[in-house]
Amino acid sequence: MSSRDLILGRVRRAIADVHQDDTPYEQAIDRSYLREHGGRSVEETVDLLAENLADYRARVHRTDTGGLPVLIARLLTGHGSTSVLVPAGLDQDWLAATEVTRVPDRTESTPHELDRVDSVVTGCALAIAETGTLVLDGGPEQGRRRITLVPDHHICVVRVPGQVVSSVPQAMGRLDPTRPLTWISGPSATSDIELDRVEGVHGPRTLEVVLVSGE
Repeated sequence: MSSRDLILGRVRRAIADVHQDDTPYEQAIDRSYLREHGGRSVEETVDLLAENLADYRARVHRTDTGGLPVLIARLLTGHGSTSVLVPAGLDQDWLAATEVTRVPDRTESTPHELDRVDSVVTGCALAIAETGTLVLDGGPEQGRRRITLVPDHHICVVRVPGQVVSSVPQAMGRLDPTRPLTWISGPSATSDIELDRVEGVHGPRTLEVVLVSGE
């Protein structure tokens, strides 16, 4: 008998007398809990998102649709970027004001090649105000998960108010659980036992979030 068979046998014996409940998962879990804290207006929810993003040391910018290309160009120039990684479905108008070399998101790109790209620009699936969290689900304007984990500079565009929700429960109701979800709260950071903060260990050292109104 293999170790696997031994462990599975113990599991089967442990649950042998457990009543089988055929209640669908959606009905088995009580979801009558509070879905958000307070009764914020749309403007207050967006302000809370900006506040919590900044608290996580993300750089927050605000603009409208017409000003987005110029702002992205300014952020790329300010970072000293000479190349930018572009998801296949990204709106090309977003990069219309910059001459920075565009690198397409390709399946065959190696981690070393991605590491040589200065910046990446993506959209997002949702942004959660109460936690200051961006959620990416691999959609056309977000690309593969790895392109937001390897380059050192990530510019993420959030459409306001359509992509902003107040709380995690509200986000879960709008997200597709079968998608590859990436939850981002600020730039990459970790701390040792003495709480010395180190940024850029497992993701971009610089996260810039652009809140775009008028979408």
